[in-house]
Amino acid sequence: MNRLFLLVVLNKSIVRRQFIQITLQIHLSNKTIIAKNSLFLKLRKKPAVMTKETIVKKIEALKSQSSINYGIKTMTEAFTEKIFYTLFDKNADLEQSIDALEILFKEISVIACKKPEALCDSVWGKFVSKLPEVLEKLSLDAAYILENDPASNDLEEVYLAYPGFYAIAIYRLSHELYLLEMKLFSRLMSEYAHRITGTDIHAGAEIASPFFIDHATGIVIGETTIIEKHVKIYQGVTLGALSVSKELQNSKRHPTVEANVCIYANATILGGSTVIGRNSIIGGNAWVTKSTPEKSIVSNTTTTEVKIKAKK
Repeated sequence: MNRLFLLVVLNKSIVRRQFIQITLQIHLSNKTIIAKNSLFLKLRKKPAVMTKETIVKKIEALKSQSSINYGIKTMTEAFTEKIFYTLFDKNADLEQSIDALEILFKEISVIACKKPEALCDSVWGKFVSKLPEVLEKLSLDAAYILENDPASNDLEEVYLAYPGFYAIAIYRLSHELYLLEMKLFSRLMSEYAHRITGTDIHAGAEIASPFFIDHATGIVIGETTIIEKHVKIYQGVTLGALSVSKELQNSKRHPTVEANVCIYANATILGGSTVIGRNSIIGGNAWVTKSTPEKSIVSNTTTTEVKIKAKK
């Protein structure tokens, strides 16, 4: 009897000890969870709101690391519109317009020209003397567009409504600036045309006249591209580089397109050594990375299958 009583007492003691241990473990676990939650809440606390003075100081410190003058961008856009109006609007007073262009040009040159001041001052005279030649080329371009696009009705429509012509016009003007080593000025002009027309023609490309772009959207023509006379290009065409390594900056990276070539929509032609032979046709969606001989017809061999729906 005494032995049984002793066993019962011992068992109760063991159970009580285990209960205390479990309770203590739960308590410690809860404290750990509370501590973790408290730390998480601290980490989630929003940073202190900066004062206007602090924000201004931080931005000024970051801006001090560059010398960008955004005004050159807006001035170049105004210059681009003004020169297009001067060349093509019959109501434009040429003397007044050219005087206004000179003022704008020289304001831009103060920021964009990286040469000695005397050389920068002479750039305007060289540029403006090229305008008659540029206009002659653009007249040929417009006539070629009218001749080859069955949707065109007259030259007035080409000048006013064709994004391809606008892109060519701004390219020819920016190209003259590129040759005068006004690289930033020329790039800003071509990027303005890019934004307006969806056509990206680098000012460094060499494009003979007449030249035809139809629909314009999505066309890319790289810096070292050479395009000969009577070439026609449709929307989405890329004349690009096979590699974009910075080491190739001063080498020919983009293709050469010889005379009388037609390149249809979304074709891609890559590589500085790639030459498209004269009188060739490059079909839509073609991918070309090697030269093609004269009178080639390059086509994408992917076939499209057409099925007739079964009647229910």
